[in-house]
Amino acid sequence: MDGPITDDTDRALGFAIPLRHARGRIVRLGPTLDTILSAHAYPPAIEALLAEALTLCALIGSTLKDAAGQLTMQTRSDSGVVQLLVCDYRGGELRGYIQYDADKLAEAPENPTLFALFGQGYLAITFDMETSGERYQGIVPLDGETLSAAAQSYFIQSEQIPSLVRVGIDKRADGTTIAGGLFLQHLPEGEDGRERLHTKLDHPEWEHVAALGLTMGADELAAPEIALETLVWRLFNEEDVRVLATTGLARGCRCTAEHIAGVLAKFGVEERREMADADGMIRVDCAFCASVFPVPAEEVGVS
Repeated sequence: MDGPITDDTDRALGFAIPLRHARGRIVRLGPTLDTILSAHAYPPAIEALLAEALTLCALIGSTLKDAAGQLTMQTRSDSGVVQLLVCDYRGGELRGYIQYDADKLAEAPENPTLFALFGQGYLAITFDMETSGERYQGIVPLDGETLSAAAQSYFIQSEQIPSLVRVGIDKRADGTTIAGGLFLQHLPEGEDGRERLHTKLDHPEWEHVAALGLTMGADELAAPEIALETLVWRLFNEEDVRVLATTGLARGCRCTAEHIAGVLAKFGVEERREMADADGMIRVDCAFCASVFPVPAEEVGVS
């Protein structure tokens, strides 16, 4: 399965192992990740954290069956370096940003722990289903060594699904970043939606799948010269693996003129008038892409 692909980035690949009642997702981010990260001049520790968060967002979000659905990951902290981390996935599009305290970061070690970054923080994962209008949210403490560990705990604790999450990030000499991730889950009876009465972390089938998943190296996940299909085959070459759909990934900031006008419309006329500068422009900042959008006040009902 070692094909001619030499730069396999910005896509997610699903797969299933029916006889082991397991499913998985593998992703790799390249130019899309660099585009998002380059919107802000993040210090190395913050950049690496956002790269990991975006990889997790792509891993989990690409499992959504509702094509119009959205996954949002957001952290909550009141004492750490990171004040806010938020990223989301919708229809193959990713976006994300981090607000942090530069003074606290300067006092932290060069490679700060998750506790140093967040203190007593929490990770909230929210699923918004556009088609049905349903919304699900789970919250877990950020008490592991990595953000990936917290995401793994979410599925084990909140969803009661044995899961394995691995992420690898490579900051290259040319300044670009490659990130990859692996997401494995055990499904009783091999079907979605069935009551999870027999799903256990010590189930022999799950132990076998998880043990194989743990052999995947972070360097392999972040190696664009290795096709995603090849990585799946390397892990489960003795299993009956079924490769599922692939999803292209791209940066997707939704700061269009129509969206901004809709946001401004939620404010009263007097509030909009106060927002306008001396030139009669309301300048809207997008935290995700760090762009400023000037909107003529008269276009949003301010004369």
